[in-house]
Amino acid sequence: MTATSVRGIDHIGVTVPDLETATLFLTRAFGAEVLYDTLRRQDGPNGGPDVERRLGVPAGTQQLAVRMLALPGGGPGIELCEFEGPRREPPARPCDFGWQHVALYADDLDAAVRDCVAAGATLLAGAQPLPGPEAGEHNRFAYLRTPWGSTLQLLTYPDPQPWERTASRRSARPARSTAATWPTDPARPS
Repeated sequence: MTATSVRGIDHIGVTVPDLETATLFLTRAFGAEVLYDTLRRQDGPNGGPDVERRLGVPAGTQQLAVRMLALPGGGPGIELCEFEGPRREPPARPCDFGWQHVALYADDLDAAVRDCVAAGATLLAGAQPLPGPEAGEHNRFAYLRTPWGSTLQLLTYPDPQPWERTASRRSARPARSTAATWPTDPARPS
């Protein structure tokens, strides 16, 4: 294996039909915090050949607004993007090519599902046991659809998983936290 300069996932970009509705969902369902607006609606739209080339979008597509949020437990940011344009496709489903869902770890899966549904998500099926190499007495998952139709997985795996006994490394479990904290030192370590 060769060394890489990649350190990890910085953020996940999600295209939504309405930035404010999506922000409300993420703040209500997960306690997400708005960090900043990369493109405010009143400053946009952002479009033209340079944007089309940079983002690989069809001619005539414009960015209307872009916002970065953070979840309370840390991890990658969630970048919400609202576009308008001549061609729009429905959200990817788990059977479609490409990155098709985001999975969020929850200490209390049932409470997280309730919060998501109360915020406007649709539960696709009740919580299920994690299978095979991820199994454990209390290890479970559930799939939901966000108000804009994207697939969301919530999962919890508080018990040891069989794959951990033989793997050379472990995947990162999000740290337990009650609030996002940021260093006050402007020269914070990178």
